[in-house]
Amino acid sequence: MINRTIIRIKVLQIVYACYQKNSKDLVHAENELMLGLQKSYDLYHYLLYFIVLLTHAEQKRLDYQRNKLLATEAERNPNRRLADNRLAELLFQNKQLQKFANNKGTFLNTEDFHFIRSTLNKILQSTVYSEYLESDHTFKSDQSFWIQIFKELILKDDDLEEILESQSIYWNDDLEIIGAFVIKTIRRITNETPDDQVLYPMFNNEEDKDFAIQLLHHSMLDEEESSRRIKNQINNWDIERLALIDLNIIQIALAELRHFPSIPISVTLNEYIDLARYYSTPKSPVFINGILDAIVKELKNEKILFKN
Repeated sequence: MINRTIIRIKVLQIVYACYQKNSKDLVHAENELMLGLQKSYDLYHYLLYFIVLLTHAEQKRLDYQRNKLLATEAERNPNRRLADNRLAELLFQNKQLQKFANNKGTFLNTEDFHFIRSTLNKILQSTVYSEYLESDHTFKSDQSFWIQIFKELILKDDDLEEILESQSIYWNDDLEIIGAFVIKTIRRITNETPDDQVLYPMFNNEEDKDFAIQLLHHSMLDEEESSRRIKNQINNWDIERLALIDLNIIQIALAELRHFPSIPISVTLNEYIDLARYYSTPKSPVFINGILDAIVKELKNEKILFKN
């Protein structure tokens, strides 16, 4: 589940933090990288468990209304489509998700009524919910409901971003990518899904984990050479004046270009230019693209870089 885009983001965050602290401690940096990637995987669990919490909140809301002394007929016999949502029930039964919730808790526990209730109210007032009530009562409609709620409400909720930021300063950076994996997970679930085979693993394979560690190591160990090559391209402009985040993006991109022969040059350039768009100034992508293009030509002329 932790793909290479997430890995590149985490490596950038760690390298940037190391530069700010003037630290070259590779062991500490690697530990921080693994912790950051684990937190990304935790966020995946948290967002899936949010479905369970919201569904349980709806069950409690309906129970409270039904048991009121002067409950109306509608309150005594409510529409229980959301409370009995079968996709949410499968997630609640999932052994991996249960183990995660038991071991690590959740960023929203069942006592955190304010945020859960406010989110539930937004759902109940949404067009997605009203259309859900009118749809056929099938597992597919239960599944489609949560996909739409994530796309149109949860992943765009400013209140959720505040909650996430209070848990980890990096989680908001992860939300869009991890949210996409949550939606993929929801799509994978069927009525026949066993309770121990729903969630994505943290890494698809050992190669991706190795990529994360090696990219971090090469980025930090190649610092002097990367800085020299960058200086050669910015002419009389002092490298100290270069924005630190831009410098780090270029250095990590150069590490990937040089040490991962199976990754095409165009893939690397596109990935790091996208990082510049997200993390740096509006002018940075063009600047970084120009520097990297020039260094790629230099490396090819020196017979150091052979791939296309």
